[in-house]
Amino acid sequence: MSAYGTTRHHGQPSANSTPASTTLFRRLSWEGTVPLEIRVDSKELPANSDRGLECYYIQAPRVSYLPLLMPEIRRFLMDVVFDEAAGKMLKEEEWWFESEEGTLLKWHWPIGLIYDNHTISASIRPPSQTSTSHHNLQVTPLKLILHLASPPTEKLLLSPSAESCKQAFMGQLKEADFVRWGNTKRMTGLRKQDQDGIWEGIKEHNFDDYWRVASKIVPTTAPARSGSPPPSTNPSGHTRPPSVDPQSAPDRDNAYNVRSVPVRLYLPDGPVMQDVVPPTLEDGSPHTLVHYLSTHLPLLFPPTPYSGPELAYAMMHGVLVPPDAEMAWLGACMAGADGWVSVCVGIAR
Repeated sequence: MSAYGTTRHHGQPSANSTPASTTLFRRLSWEGTVPLEIRVDSKELPANSDRGLECYYIQAPRVSYLPLLMPEIRRFLMDVVFDEAAGKMLKEEEWWFESEEGTLLKWHWPIGLIYDNHTISASIRPPSQTSTSHHNLQVTPLKLILHLASPPTEKLLLSPSAESCKQAFMGQLKEADFVRWGNTKRMTGLRKQDQDGIWEGIKEHNFDDYWRVASKIVPTTAPARSGSPPPSTNPSGHTRPPSVDPQSAPDRDNAYNVRSVPVRLYLPDGPVMQDVVPPTLEDGSPHTLVHYLSTHLPLLFPPTPYSGPELAYAMMHGVLVPPDAEMAWLGACMAGADGWVSVCVGIAR
């Protein structure tokens, strides 16, 4: 998929009313993975553990969450590291992660977002002897320290358990639903079976199970209609998704008919920014990523005309996003499983 993670391909898109191109991009982002190196804190290993094997490597799904990796990690540790009797005394709900640098990891963030944010932040810390351009950042495992006890609940807010992760995930979906439509009727209208099903899709990393429910919440891209003009082509030669045709009949699933696109900006070692992001501008033209970034971060993304060097870049799912990408299209095709378009901002060097 990119230099920041791999993409696995298998199966066929499920047959539904979503355009094939939308399903393709959704599947590509869904199948992205990132490498993790997980090492148990040596001071917390039970007695008689094999200290030569306390490190575990995993290619984790970007859309998953750290608490969901615990069962697989525990199986590995119980099989080859822990003394069986001592290992059974450990409580999985008390396990928690921090980065190799000692930063407490946000367990309620998707793993891919943690990876991208950490990669960008690490790239701007100490200058290297070699080039550190974002175009040649190397893929390296994110090194995590696993602690087996005493989670800092005052900083974690909730116990980093799978159930707490589910609650946080459903809360993010509901918030994105409100931002997108101005109410949460689509989320609250889901049967409990569907709400459980959307989470099971995340747990089992099952694209079809997840989107069987999520397609009731997230709009498709703007579909081509008979009599509508073809998708416009910008000077760079890239064809963009068709914007809303004012003369066309309303389409409740049209990505350009949402009230706002759920977007968050993640700055390296900095705050998370969120604002109202309408799909179109006041003149009716599509709201693009470059317009959004130059409005909210003009020092990093100077408004046109600007002929200086690149100061910053935007990344989603480990992919450098073209500046002319439309926000409505990103909301329909590139939103995370939690419903949010998460844009990580890096500093060009």
